[in-house]
Amino acid sequence: MESGLTNSELKDFLDEKSFQYNQKKFINSDPIQIPHQYTKKEDIEISAFLTSIIAWGQRKTIIKNGYKMMEVFENAPHDFILNAKDKDIEKAYVVHRTFNPIDFRYFIRTLQRIYINNKDLESVFYDKKTHLNMHSNIHKFKNIFFEGEFPSRTTKHISDPFKGSACKRINMFLRWMVRKDNNGVDFGIWKKISPSILSCPLDIHSGNVARKLGILNRKQNDHKAVLELDKKLRVLDSEDPVKYDFALFGLGVFEGF
Repeated sequence: MESGLTNSELKDFLDEKSFQYNQKKFINSDPIQIPHQYTKKEDIEISAFLTSIIAWGQRKTIIKNGYKMMEVFENAPHDFILNAKDKDIEKAYVVHRTFNPIDFRYFIRTLQRIYINNKDLESVFYDKKTHLNMHSNIHKFKNIFFEGEFPSRTTKHISDPFKGSACKRINMFLRWMVRKDNNGVDFGIWKKISPSILSCPLDIHSGNVARKLGILNRKQNDHKAVLELDKKLRVLDSEDPVKYDFALFGLGVFEGF
């Protein structure tokens, strides 16, 4: 290993760093603060999903635009999604980098369809046949999200692992929804999906730290890199491998590791 640490030393180091960053104070500088405004399950998952979709670029801008989305919904996302008429949706206006009003309106309409046809967002990510493979579930979710007619430009905002993507934003959203650790950061409100099958939201920060620690060799931050990292992190903790996202991200962003 590049880091020169044994498996046991590496586990101790990453456990300690995960604990250090998986604390409530982490919320203050993270986009996860947007869904933390809410207590109702549907409000949490809708605000978390939309915030995760725009989670690239400067964190301050992501947070600012996440709050703007919630203002469009008059801070009641589930109520707005269920009851919005065409004229309400046409007025919805948010821009975040390449995510524009066309995309935002499509997302609102599709979430409306999902909530009318399904009880919640969790059931669209869960499949009894493939429930042990989150990558298959993400692929299936994208197909459901883009049923019927859709603007082709909007498809780029939901990644597909089977097209080689690391799916950083969707994996981050799933971490928020599924992990339950009583530290008050992740919500753990989805019960059908096991945290043991989640993947780390791989980005430039976590990828660089993972390579320095010798737990990732692949140079690109793509689907193959996620699979490689999955294997290593599941050896360190088979029940909750994505808790190490806090360590990898914290070491990269806050410590310049």
